Amino acid sequence: MASTLSVDVLIAGGGPCGLMLAIELGRRGIRCLLVDAKPSTAFNPQANATQARTMEHFRRLGFAHEIRSMGLPPDHPTDIAYLTRFAGIELARLRLPTAAAAPQAIKNMSGSWSAAELPHRVSQKYVEVCLHRHAQQQASVEIRYGWQLASFKDTGCGITALVQSVKGEEQLLVQAAYLVGADGARSMVRHQLGIAWGGATGFKRKFMGGKMLAVYLKAPDFYARNPNDRSWMYVVVNPELRAFIMSVDGVSEFAFHIQMADDAATEALTEADARRLFVQAFGQTIDIEILSMATWMAGHALVAESFQKGRVFLGGDAAHLFTPTGGLGYNTAVEDAVNLSWKLASVLKGQAPAALLDSYHHERHALAERNTSYARQFADSIGLFEAVPELEDNSPQGESARALASDYLNGHARREFNIPGVTFGGRYDGSPIIVKDGTTAPPDAANSYTPCATPGGRPPHAWLSDGRSLFDTFHTEWTLLVLGPEPVDTTAFEYAATTLGMDLKAVLHTSPEILDLYQAPLVLIRPDQIVAWRGHGGEPAQPVVAKVMGSGDTVHGHTSDPDLPA
Repeated sequence: MASTLSVDVLIAGGGPCGLMLAIELGRRGIRCLLVDAKPSTAFNPQANATQARTMEHFRRLGFAHEIRSMGLPPDHPTDIAYLTRFAGIELARLRLPTAAAAPQAIKNMSGSWSAAELPHRVSQKYVEVCLHRHAQQQASVEIRYGWQLASFKDTGCGITALVQSVKGEEQLLVQAAYLVGADGARSMVRHQLGIAWGGATGFKRKFMGGKMLAVYLKAPDFYARNPNDRSWMYVVVNPELRAFIMSVDGVSEFAFHIQMADDAATEALTEADARRLFVQAFGQTIDIEILSMATWMAGHALVAESFQKGRVFLGGDAAHLFTPTGGLGYNTAVEDAVNLSWKLASVLKGQAPAALLDSYHHERHALAERNTSYARQFADSIGLFEAVPELEDNSPQGESARALASDYLNGHARREFNIPGVTFGGRYDGSPIIVKDGTTAPPDAANSYTPCATPGGRPPHAWLSDGRSLFDTFHTEWTLLVLGPEPVDTTAFEYAATTLGMDLKAVLHTSPEILDLYQAPLVLIRPDQIVAWRGHGGEPAQPVVAKVMGSGDTVHGHTSDPDLPA
Protein backbone atom coordinates (compact mmCIF):
# COMPACT_ATOMS: atom_id res chain seq x y z
CA MET A 1 0.00 0.00 0.00
CA ALA A 2 1.35 3.45 -0.95
CA SER A 3 2.41 5.76 1.85
CA THR A 4 1.05 9.30 2.01
CA LEU A 5 2.82 12.67 1.96
CA SER A 6 1.22 16.06 2.49
CA VAL A 7 2.81 19.15 0.91
CA ASP A 8 1.74 22.62 -0.12
CA VAL A 9 2.85 22.34 -3.75
CA LEU A 10 3.57 19.32 -5.93
CA ILE A 11 5.90 20.14 -8.83
CA ALA A 12 5.97 17.77 -11.81
CA GLY A 13 9.20 18.37 -13.71
CA GLY A 14 12.75 19.16 -12.65
CA GLY A 15 13.98 21.36 -15.47
CA PRO A 16 14.78 25.06 -15.00
CA CYS A 17 11.14 26.01 -14.35
CA GLY A 18 10.51 23.31 -11.76
CA LEU A 19 13.84 23.77 -9.98
CA MET A 20 13.51 27.56 -9.91
CA LEU A 21 9.99 27.20 -8.50
CA ALA A 22 11.30 24.88 -5.78
CA ILE A 23 13.99 27.41 -4.83
CA GLU A 24 11.59 30.34 -4.74
CA LEU A 25 8.96 28.45 -2.74
CA GLY A 26 11.51 26.79 -0.47
CA ARG A 27 13.10 30.03 0.65
CA ARG A 28 9.61 31.17 1.66
CA GLY A 29 9.11 28.04 3.77
CA ILE A 30 6.54 26.45 1.44
CA ARG A 31 6.54 22.63 1.56
CA CYS A 32 7.21 21.20 -1.90
CA LEU A 33 7.75 17.85 -3.53
CA LEU A 34 9.40 17.88 -6.96
CA VAL A 35 9.38 14.72 -9.08
CA ASP A 36 11.19 14.15 -12.37
CA ALA A 37 11.55 10.94 -14.36
CA LYS A 38 15.20 11.65 -15.23
CA PRO A 39 17.80 9.91 -13.05
CA SER A 40 19.39 13.29 -12.29
CA THR A 41 19.88 16.73 -13.80
CA ALA A 42 20.16 17.01 -17.58
CA PHE A 43 22.92 15.07 -19.35
CA ASN A 44 22.53 16.81 -22.71
CA PRO A 45 23.43 20.51 -23.11
CA GLN A 46 19.89 21.61 -24.11
CA ALA A 47 19.43 25.41 -23.78
CA ASN A 48 22.66 27.38 -24.04
CA ALA A 49 21.96 31.05 -23.33
CA THR A 50 21.04 32.65 -20.01
CA GLN A 51 19.64 36.09 -20.77
CA ALA A 52 20.48 39.15 -18.67
CA ARG A 53 17.08 39.31 -16.97
CA THR A 54 17.44 35.68 -15.87
CA MET A 55 20.91 36.49 -14.56
CA GLU A 56 19.36 39.36 -12.57
CA HIS A 57 16.99 36.87 -10.96
CA PHE A 58 19.91 34.56 -10.18
CA ARG A 59 21.67 37.59 -8.67
CA ARG A 60 18.57 38.33 -6.55
CA LEU A 61 18.79 34.78 -5.21
CA GLY A 62 22.52 35.07 -4.57
CA PHE A 63 24.05 32.70 -7.12
CA ALA A 64 24.56 34.63 -10.37
CA HIS A 65 28.31 34.45 -9.77
CA GLU A 66 28.10 30.66 -9.54
CA ILE A 67 26.26 30.45 -12.86
CA ARG A 68 28.74 32.81 -14.52
CA SER A 69 31.62 30.59 -13.40
CA MET A 70 30.11 27.55 -15.13
CA GLY A 71 30.43 26.33 -18.69
CA LEU A 72 33.04 28.15 -20.73
CA PRO A 73 36.42 29.11 -19.20
CA PRO A 74 36.37 32.71 -17.95
CA ASP A 75 38.49 34.04 -20.82
CA HIS A 76 36.72 32.08 -23.59
CA PRO A 77 35.11 34.36 -26.22
CA THR A 78 31.32 34.33 -26.35
CA ASP A 79 31.19 35.52 -29.97
CA ILE A 80 28.69 34.29 -32.55
CA ALA A 81 30.31 33.62 -35.94
CA TYR A 82 28.70 32.84 -39.32
CA LEU A 83 30.83 30.87 -41.78
CA THR A 84 30.66 28.86 -44.98
CA ARG A 85 31.78 25.90 -42.84
CA PHE A 86 33.02 25.68 -39.25
CA ALA A 87 36.63 25.82 -40.48
CA GLY A 88 35.70 27.70 -43.64
CA ILE A 89 35.38 31.35 -44.62
CA GLU A 90 34.03 33.71 -41.98
CA LEU A 91 31.08 35.78 -43.19
CA ALA A 92 30.00 37.68 -40.07
CA ARG A 93 30.71 37.91 -36.36
CA LEU A 94 29.18 39.49 -33.27
CA ARG A 95 31.86 40.00 -30.62
CA LEU A 96 30.68 39.77 -27.01
CA PRO A 97 32.41 40.00 -23.60
CA THR A 98 33.91 36.95 -21.93
CA ALA A 99 32.54 35.74 -18.60
CA ALA A 100 35.56 37.32 -16.87
CA ALA A 101 34.96 40.70 -18.52
CA ALA A 102 31.16 40.80 -18.14
CA PRO A 103 30.85 42.01 -14.49
CA GLN A 104 32.95 45.10 -15.17
CA ALA A 105 31.67 45.64 -18.69
CA ILE A 106 28.06 46.00 -17.52
CA LYS A 107 29.05 48.75 -15.08
CA ASN A 108 30.23 50.85 -18.00
CA MET A 109 27.05 50.39 -20.05
CA SER A 110 23.92 52.51 -20.06
CA GLY A 111 20.74 53.12 -22.04
CA SER A 112 19.35 49.86 -23.43
CA TRP A 113 21.92 47.88 -21.46
CA SER A 114 21.46 49.60 -18.11
CA ALA A 115 21.40 46.40 -16.07
CA ALA A 116 22.84 44.54 -13.12
CA GLU A 117 24.01 41.62 -15.25
CA LEU A 118 24.97 40.77 -18.82
CA PRO A 119 23.87 37.51 -20.49
CA HIS A 120 25.93 34.37 -19.96
CA ARG A 121 26.57 31.56 -22.42
CA VAL A 122 26.21 28.34 -20.44
CA SER A 123 24.57 25.03 -21.22
CA GLN A 124 21.42 24.11 -19.34
CA LYS A 125 23.10 20.94 -18.05
CA TYR A 126 25.33 23.16 -15.86
CA VAL A 127 22.54 25.54 -14.87
CA GLU A 128 20.41 22.63 -13.63
CA VAL A 129 23.25 21.42 -11.40
CA CYS A 130 23.40 24.84 -9.73
CA LEU A 131 19.61 25.16 -9.42
CA HIS A 132 19.37 21.64 -8.01
CA ARG A 133 22.01 22.39 -5.39
CA HIS A 134 20.17 25.49 -4.21
CA ALA A 135 16.79 23.75 -4.26
CA GLN A 136 18.18 20.94 -2.11
CA GLN A 137 19.38 23.48 0.45
CA GLN A 138 15.78 24.52 1.15
CA ALA A 139 14.56 22.65 4.24
CA SER A 140 10.95 22.52 3.02
CA VAL A 141 11.80 21.06 -0.43
CA GLU A 142 12.05 17.37 -1.31
CA ILE A 143 13.35 16.34 -4.75
CA ARG A 144 12.87 12.88 -6.17
CA TYR A 145 14.60 12.10 -9.45
CA GLY A 146 13.58 8.81 -11.01
CA TRP A 147 9.98 9.49 -9.94
CA GLN A 148 7.07 10.70 -12.03
CA LEU A 149 3.52 11.91 -11.69
CA ALA A 150 1.22 8.98 -12.52
CA SER A 151 -2.20 10.55 -11.94
CA PHE A 152 -3.86 13.47 -10.19
CA LYS A 153 -7.26 14.82 -9.28
CA ASP A 154 -8.30 18.36 -8.42
CA THR A 155 -10.92 17.94 -5.70
CA GLY A 156 -11.69 21.65 -5.54
CA CYS A 157 -10.22 21.77 -2.05
CA GLY A 158 -6.82 20.39 -2.99
CA ILE A 159 -4.88 17.96 -5.18
CA THR A 160 -4.74 14.20 -4.71
CA ALA A 161 -1.93 12.70 -6.77
CA LEU A 162 -0.12 9.43 -7.22
CA VAL A 163 3.60 9.58 -7.91
CA GLN A 164 5.70 6.53 -8.56
CA SER A 165 9.23 5.45 -9.30
CA VAL A 166 9.97 5.14 -13.01
CA LYS A 167 10.11 1.36 -12.73
CA GLY A 168 6.79 1.37 -10.87
CA GLU A 169 8.19 -0.48 -7.86
CA GLU A 170 7.35 2.29 -5.38
CA GLN A 171 4.34 4.55 -5.11
CA LEU A 172 3.47 7.58 -3.00
CA LEU A 173 0.08 9.20 -2.49
CA VAL A 174 0.49 12.98 -2.35
CA GLN A 175 -1.97 15.46 -0.87
CA ALA A 176 -1.18 19.00 -2.01
CA ALA A 177 -2.85 22.37 -2.08
CA TYR A 178 -1.60 23.04 -5.64
CA LEU A 179 0.04 21.22 -8.55
CA VAL A 180 2.42 22.81 -11.06
CA GLY A 181 2.99 20.98 -14.34
CA ALA A 182 6.48 21.90 -15.50
CA ASP A 183 6.74 18.52 -17.19
CA GLY A 184 7.85 19.49 -20.66
CA ALA A 185 6.52 19.69 -24.19
CA ARG A 186 4.56 16.43 -23.94
CA SER A 187 3.14 17.47 -20.57
CA MET A 188 0.98 14.79 -18.98
CA VAL A 189 -0.53 17.52 -16.80
CA ARG A 190 -1.60 19.67 -19.74
CA HIS A 191 -3.04 16.66 -21.55
CA GLN A 192 -5.08 15.55 -18.53
CA LEU A 193 -6.43 19.08 -18.11
CA GLY A 194 -7.49 19.08 -21.76
CA ILE A 195 -5.68 22.35 -22.48
CA ALA A 196 -4.90 22.74 -26.18
CA TRP A 197 -2.03 24.55 -27.84
CA GLY A 198 -2.65 27.94 -29.40
CA GLY A 199 -0.32 29.63 -31.84
CA ALA A 200 1.29 28.03 -34.87
CA THR A 201 3.70 25.24 -35.73
CA GLY A 202 5.11 23.37 -38.69
CA PHE A 203 7.04 26.29 -40.18
CA LYS A 204 9.35 25.10 -42.93
CA ARG A 205 12.57 27.01 -43.54
CA LYS A 206 16.01 26.35 -44.98
CA PHE A 207 17.17 26.51 -41.36
CA MET A 208 15.34 26.38 -38.04
CA GLY A 209 12.20 24.94 -39.61
CA GLY A 210 11.58 21.17 -39.67
CA LYS A 211 13.46 18.20 -38.25
CA MET A 212 16.89 18.89 -36.77
CA LEU A 213 19.52 16.37 -35.76
CA ALA A 214 21.19 17.16 -32.42
CA VAL A 215 24.54 15.57 -31.57
CA TYR A 216 26.33 16.03 -28.25
CA LEU A 217 29.95 15.24 -29.03
CA LYS A 218 33.59 15.60 -28.21
CA ALA A 219 35.92 17.08 -30.83
CA PRO A 220 39.31 17.60 -29.14
CA ASP A 221 40.86 19.03 -32.33
CA PHE A 222 38.05 21.47 -33.18
CA TYR A 223 39.91 24.62 -32.12
CA ALA A 224 43.38 23.51 -33.22
CA ARG A 225 42.10 22.67 -36.71
CA ASN A 226 39.97 25.80 -37.06
CA PRO A 227 41.74 28.85 -38.57
CA ASN A 228 39.00 31.26 -37.47
CA ASP A 229 38.89 33.21 -34.22
CA ARG A 230 37.49 31.20 -31.34
CA SER A 231 33.76 31.64 -30.74
CA TRP A 232 31.02 30.31 -28.51
CA MET A 233 28.67 29.62 -31.42
CA TYR A 234 29.45 28.89 -35.06
CA VAL A 235 26.69 28.95 -37.69
CA VAL A 236 27.23 27.29 -41.09
CA VAL A 237 25.56 29.11 -43.98
CA ASN A 238 26.05 26.95 -47.03
CA PRO A 239 23.84 25.77 -49.92
CA GLU A 240 24.80 22.16 -49.12
CA LEU A 241 23.78 22.26 -45.47
CA ARG A 242 22.71 24.57 -42.65
CA ALA A 243 24.00 23.85 -39.14
CA PHE A 244 25.28 25.38 -35.95
CA ILE A 245 27.51 24.30 -33.11
CA MET A 246 27.93 25.66 -29.59
CA SER A 247 30.83 25.09 -27.26
CA VAL A 248 29.73 23.38 -24.05
CA ASP A 249 32.93 23.45 -22.01
CA GLY A 250 35.26 25.61 -24.12
CA VAL A 251 37.65 22.68 -24.51
CA SER A 252 36.32 19.69 -26.40
CA GLU A 253 32.57 19.27 -25.83
CA PHE A 254 30.08 20.70 -28.31
CA ALA A 255 26.38 20.68 -29.16
CA PHE A 256 26.01 20.21 -32.92
CA HIS A 257 22.66 20.77 -34.68
CA ILE A 258 21.97 20.32 -38.37
CA GLN A 259 18.85 21.03 -40.42
CA MET A 260 17.56 17.97 -42.26
CA ALA A 261 15.61 18.25 -45.51
CA ASP A 262 13.63 15.03 -45.07
CA ASP A 263 11.76 14.84 -41.75
CA ALA A 264 10.97 11.14 -42.07
CA ALA A 265 14.53 10.09 -42.99
CA THR A 266 15.98 12.02 -40.07
CA GLU A 267 14.71 9.46 -37.56
CA ALA A 268 16.73 6.72 -39.29
CA LEU A 269 20.08 8.52 -39.09
CA THR A 270 22.92 6.53 -37.52
CA GLU A 271 26.11 7.57 -35.72
CA ALA A 272 27.96 7.04 -39.00
CA ASP A 273 25.59 9.53 -40.64
CA ALA A 274 26.22 12.01 -37.80
CA ARG A 275 30.00 11.72 -38.27
CA ARG A 276 29.65 12.25 -42.01
CA LEU A 277 27.46 15.30 -41.54
CA PHE A 278 29.86 16.78 -38.99
CA VAL A 279 32.82 16.40 -41.34
CA GLN A 280 30.77 18.05 -44.09
CA ALA A 281 29.89 20.96 -41.77
CA PHE A 282 33.45 21.31 -40.48
CA GLY A 283 34.94 21.33 -43.99
CA GLN A 284 37.65 18.73 -43.47
CA THR A 285 38.10 15.31 -41.90
CA ILE A 286 38.05 15.45 -38.12
CA ASP A 287 37.57 12.82 -35.42
CA ILE A 288 34.67 13.08 -33.00
CA GLU A 289 33.28 11.04 -30.13
CA ILE A 290 29.48 10.97 -30.02
CA LEU A 291 28.07 11.24 -26.51
CA SER A 292 24.40 11.27 -27.52
CA MET A 293 22.20 12.07 -30.49
CA ALA A 294 18.52 12.79 -30.98
CA THR A 295 16.13 14.57 -33.31
CA TRP A 296 13.96 17.56 -32.52
CA MET A 297 11.47 19.72 -34.38
CA ALA A 298 12.15 23.38 -35.13
CA GLY A 299 9.31 25.61 -36.22
CA HIS A 300 7.14 25.92 -33.12
CA ALA A 301 5.50 29.10 -31.83
CA LEU A 302 2.99 27.49 -29.48
CA VAL A 303 1.37 28.73 -26.28
CA ALA A 304 -1.10 26.74 -24.18
CA GLU A 305 -4.55 28.28 -24.30
CA SER A 306 -4.62 28.47 -20.51
CA PHE A 307 -1.88 28.38 -17.89
CA GLN A 308 -4.26 27.47 -15.07
CA LYS A 309 -7.24 25.27 -14.41
CA GLY A 310 -8.50 25.20 -10.84
CA ARG A 311 -5.61 24.36 -8.54
CA VAL A 312 -3.30 23.25 -11.35
CA PHE A 313 -0.82 25.49 -13.19
CA LEU A 314 1.43 25.06 -16.22
CA GLY A 315 4.92 26.47 -16.69
CA GLY A 316 7.97 26.11 -18.91
CA ASP A 317 7.72 23.90 -22.01
CA ALA A 318 4.41 22.55 -20.74
CA ALA A 319 3.01 26.05 -21.33
CA HIS A 320 4.96 27.29 -24.37
CA LEU A 321 7.14 25.86 -27.13
CA PHE A 322 9.72 27.93 -28.98
CA THR A 323 11.99 27.62 -31.93
CA PRO A 324 15.19 28.32 -29.98
CA THR A 325 16.34 31.38 -31.95
CA GLY A 326 17.05 34.14 -29.45
CA GLY A 327 17.38 31.62 -26.64
CA LEU A 328 14.00 32.59 -25.18
CA GLY A 329 12.39 29.30 -24.14
CA TYR A 330 14.41 28.48 -21.01
CA ASN A 331 14.49 32.12 -19.94
CA THR A 332 10.72 32.46 -20.30
CA ALA A 333 10.38 29.27 -18.21
CA VAL A 334 12.48 30.75 -15.40
CA GLU A 335 10.31 33.86 -15.28
CA ASP A 336 7.18 31.68 -15.16
CA ALA A 337 8.52 30.25 -11.90
CA VAL A 338 9.53 33.66 -10.56
CA ASN A 339 6.06 35.05 -11.25
CA LEU A 340 4.06 32.13 -9.87
CA SER A 341 6.11 31.42 -6.76
CA TRP A 342 5.48 34.58 -4.76
CA LYS A 343 1.78 34.39 -5.57
CA LEU A 344 1.46 30.79 -4.40
CA ALA A 345 3.38 31.62 -1.23
CA SER A 346 1.22 34.67 -0.51
CA VAL A 347 -1.98 32.65 -0.84
CA LEU A 348 -0.69 29.68 1.13
CA LYS A 349 0.42 31.98 3.97
CA GLY A 350 -2.97 33.66 4.08
CA GLN A 351 -1.60 37.03 2.97
CA ALA A 352 -3.68 37.12 -0.23
CA PRO A 353 -6.90 35.63 -1.59
CA ALA A 354 -6.84 32.81 -4.12
CA ALA A 355 -7.87 35.37 -6.73
CA LEU A 356 -4.24 36.56 -6.77
CA LEU A 357 -3.35 33.34 -8.59
CA ASP A 358 -5.58 34.28 -11.54
CA SER A 359 -3.03 36.95 -12.44
CA TYR A 360 -0.48 34.24 -13.32
CA HIS A 361 -2.26 33.32 -16.57
CA HIS A 362 -3.07 36.95 -17.32
CA GLU A 363 0.54 38.05 -17.02
CA ARG A 364 2.52 35.08 -18.28
CA HIS A 365 0.30 34.00 -21.19
CA ALA A 366 0.68 37.39 -22.86
CA LEU A 367 4.44 37.31 -22.29
CA ALA A 368 4.69 33.83 -23.80
CA GLU A 369 2.81 34.97 -26.90
CA ARG A 370 5.14 37.96 -27.18
CA ASN A 371 8.30 35.92 -26.74
CA THR A 372 7.32 33.10 -29.13
CA SER A 373 6.53 35.79 -31.70
CA TYR A 374 10.00 37.30 -31.32
CA ALA A 375 11.62 33.86 -31.60
CA ARG A 376 9.64 33.21 -34.78
CA GLN A 377 10.85 36.52 -36.25
CA PHE A 378 14.47 35.62 -35.48
CA ALA A 379 13.99 32.15 -37.03
CA ASP A 380 12.54 33.71 -40.18
CA SER A 381 15.44 36.16 -40.36
CA ILE A 382 18.10 33.44 -40.43
CA GLY A 383 16.07 30.51 -41.74
CA LEU A 384 14.71 32.17 -44.87
CA PHE A 385 18.09 33.58 -45.88
CA GLU A 386 19.17 31.92 -49.13
CA ALA A 387 22.74 30.61 -49.24
CA VAL A 388 23.68 30.89 -52.90
CA PRO A 389 25.88 28.27 -54.64
CA GLU A 390 28.71 30.78 -55.26
CA LEU A 391 29.42 31.40 -51.56
CA GLU A 392 32.56 29.25 -51.46
CA ASP A 393 33.77 30.06 -54.97
CA ASN A 394 37.22 31.58 -55.39
CA SER A 395 35.96 34.04 -58.01
CA PRO A 396 34.58 37.56 -58.34
CA GLN A 397 31.10 36.05 -58.15
CA GLY A 398 32.09 34.31 -54.92
CA GLU A 399 33.47 37.51 -53.46
CA SER A 400 30.26 39.34 -54.34
CA ALA A 401 28.11 36.60 -52.82
CA ARG A 402 30.13 36.64 -49.62
CA ALA A 403 29.93 40.43 -49.36
CA LEU A 404 26.13 40.31 -49.67
CA ALA A 405 25.93 37.48 -47.13
CA SER A 406 28.24 39.32 -44.77
CA ASP A 407 26.12 42.44 -44.84
CA TYR A 408 22.92 40.51 -44.18
CA LEU A 409 24.34 38.17 -41.52
CA ASN A 410 26.05 40.94 -39.56
CA GLY A 411 22.68 42.64 -39.39
CA HIS A 412 20.92 39.41 -38.43
CA ALA A 413 23.41 38.69 -35.63
CA ARG A 414 22.48 41.97 -33.98
CA ARG A 415 18.78 41.37 -34.55
CA GLU A 416 18.90 37.98 -32.80
CA PHE A 417 21.59 38.37 -30.18
CA ASN A 418 21.57 42.04 -29.18
CA ILE A 419 18.05 41.99 -27.74
CA PRO A 420 17.78 44.19 -24.63
CA GLY A 421 14.21 45.03 -25.57
CA VAL A 422 13.17 41.38 -25.49
CA THR A 423 15.18 40.75 -22.34
CA PHE A 424 14.09 43.74 -20.25
CA GLY A 425 11.01 45.06 -22.02
CA GLY A 426 8.44 42.41 -21.12
CA ARG A 427 5.48 44.04 -19.38
CA TYR A 428 2.30 43.11 -17.50
CA ASP A 429 0.16 45.98 -18.78
CA GLY A 430 -3.51 45.32 -18.09
CA SER A 431 -2.77 42.95 -15.22
CA PRO A 432 -5.45 43.03 -12.51
CA ILE A 433 -2.76 43.46 -9.85
CA ILE A 434 -0.90 46.40 -11.43
CA VAL A 435 -1.96 49.91 -10.43
CA LYS A 436 -2.07 52.10 -13.52
CA ASP A 437 -0.86 55.69 -13.23
CA GLY A 438 -1.98 57.01 -16.60
CA THR A 439 1.44 56.88 -18.22
CA THR A 440 2.39 54.73 -21.20
CA ALA A 441 5.58 52.72 -21.55
CA PRO A 442 7.74 53.16 -24.67
CA PRO A 443 6.88 50.88 -27.62
CA ASP A 444 8.08 47.30 -27.38
CA ALA A 445 11.10 46.67 -29.63
CA ALA A 446 13.49 43.72 -29.74
CA ASN A 447 16.78 45.56 -30.14
CA SER A 448 16.30 48.63 -27.98
CA TYR A 449 15.04 49.21 -24.48
CA THR A 450 14.14 52.46 -22.78
CA PRO A 451 14.21 52.20 -18.97
CA CYS A 452 10.81 53.17 -17.65
CA ALA A 453 9.09 53.03 -14.24
CA THR A 454 5.54 52.94 -15.62
CA PRO A 455 3.86 50.27 -13.46
CA GLY A 456 3.85 46.80 -14.98
CA GLY A 457 7.49 46.44 -16.05
CA ARG A 458 11.02 45.89 -14.82
CA PRO A 459 12.30 48.66 -12.54
CA PRO A 460 14.90 50.96 -14.12
CA HIS A 461 18.41 50.02 -13.06
CA ALA A 462 21.23 52.21 -11.74
CA TRP A 463 24.67 51.68 -10.25
CA LEU A 464 25.06 53.38 -6.87
CA SER A 465 28.01 55.54 -5.88
CA ASP A 466 29.34 52.73 -3.66
CA GLY A 467 29.47 50.32 -6.61
CA ARG A 468 26.36 48.33 -5.71
CA SER A 469 23.47 47.67 -8.06
CA LEU A 470 20.26 49.46 -7.12
CA PHE A 471 18.61 46.04 -7.35
CA ASP A 472 20.93 44.74 -4.62
CA THR A 473 19.23 47.11 -2.17
CA PHE A 474 15.75 45.74 -2.87
CA HIS A 475 14.09 43.63 -0.18
CA THR A 476 13.68 39.91 -0.87
CA GLU A 477 9.89 40.37 -0.90
CA TRP A 478 8.09 43.73 -1.33
CA THR A 479 10.14 46.90 -1.60
CA LEU A 480 8.83 50.43 -1.16
CA LEU A 481 11.40 52.71 -2.77
CA VAL A 482 11.51 56.10 -1.06
CA LEU A 483 13.33 58.43 -3.42
CA GLY A 484 14.72 61.93 -3.37
CA PRO A 485 16.39 64.33 -0.93
CA GLU A 486 13.09 64.98 0.88
CA PRO A 487 11.71 61.53 1.81
CA VAL A 488 7.95 61.04 1.78
CA ASP A 489 6.30 59.55 4.88
CA THR A 490 5.70 55.80 4.45
CA THR A 491 3.84 55.09 7.69
CA ALA A 492 0.49 54.48 5.98
CA PHE A 493 1.98 52.02 3.51
CA GLU A 494 3.88 50.12 6.15
CA TYR A 495 0.75 49.91 8.31
CA ALA A 496 -1.41 48.70 5.39
CA ALA A 497 1.18 46.04 4.56
CA THR A 498 1.36 44.90 8.18
CA THR A 499 -2.40 44.39 8.36
CA LEU A 500 -2.17 41.90 5.46
CA GLY A 501 0.94 40.19 6.76
CA MET A 502 2.77 41.51 3.69
CA ASP A 503 6.56 41.47 4.02
CA LEU A 504 7.36 45.06 3.01
CA LYS A 505 10.54 47.04 3.55
CA ALA A 506 10.98 50.75 2.84
CA VAL A 507 14.31 51.45 1.10
CA LEU A 508 15.57 55.04 1.01
CA HIS A 509 17.68 56.51 -1.80
CA THR A 510 18.19 60.27 -1.64
CA SER A 511 19.95 60.58 -5.02
CA PRO A 512 18.15 63.05 -7.34
CA GLU A 513 19.28 60.94 -10.29
CA ILE A 514 17.33 57.89 -9.09
CA LEU A 515 14.28 60.04 -8.34
CA ASP A 516 14.50 61.37 -11.90
CA LEU A 517 14.82 57.81 -13.22
CA TYR A 518 11.62 56.71 -11.49
CA GLN A 519 9.68 59.98 -11.85
CA ALA A 520 8.01 59.52 -8.45
CA PRO A 521 9.16 59.58 -4.82
CA LEU A 522 7.33 56.36 -3.89
CA VAL A 523 7.60 53.16 -5.95
CA LEU A 524 6.26 49.77 -4.93
CA ILE A 525 8.35 46.85 -6.25
CA ARG A 526 6.97 43.30 -6.27
CA PRO A 527 8.94 40.25 -5.11
CA ASP A 528 9.60 39.39 -8.77
CA GLN A 529 11.09 42.87 -9.25
CA ILE A 530 8.22 44.38 -11.21
CA VAL A 531 6.93 47.91 -10.58
CA ALA A 532 3.44 47.44 -9.09
CA TRP A 533 2.61 51.10 -8.31
CA ARG A 534 4.23 54.51 -8.01
CA GLY A 535 2.98 57.74 -6.50
CA HIS A 536 3.80 61.03 -4.85
CA GLY A 537 2.57 60.46 -1.31
CA GLY A 538 -0.79 61.29 0.16
CA GLU A 539 -2.57 58.47 -1.70
CA PRO A 540 -4.64 56.05 0.39
CA ALA A 541 -2.30 53.11 0.95
CA GLN A 542 -4.79 50.39 1.80
CA PRO A 543 -6.50 50.24 -1.65
CA VAL A 544 -3.11 50.09 -3.37
CA VAL A 545 -1.84 47.28 -1.16
CA ALA A 546 -5.12 45.38 -1.51
CA LYS A 547 -5.06 45.60 -5.32
CA VAL A 548 -1.49 44.44 -5.77
CA MET A 549 -2.26 41.47 -3.52
CA GLY A 550 -5.28 40.49 -5.58
CA SER A 551 -8.17 41.72 -3.46
CA GLY A 552 -8.68 45.33 -4.51
CA ASP A 553 -10.80 47.18 -7.03
CA THR A 554 -9.49 49.61 -9.64
CA VAL A 555 -6.92 51.96 -8.16
CA HIS A 556 -4.98 54.72 -9.88
CA GLY A 557 -1.63 56.10 -8.84
CA HIS A 558 -0.59 59.74 -9.01
CA THR A 559 1.75 61.21 -11.58
CA SER A 560 3.22 64.66 -11.98
CA ASP A 561 0.60 65.43 -14.66
CA PRO A 562 -2.56 66.73 -12.93
CA ASP A 563 -4.69 65.93 -16.00
CA LEU A 564 -4.06 62.19 -15.61
CA PRO A 565 -6.50 60.12 -13.52
CA ALA A 566 -5.73 60.14 -9.81
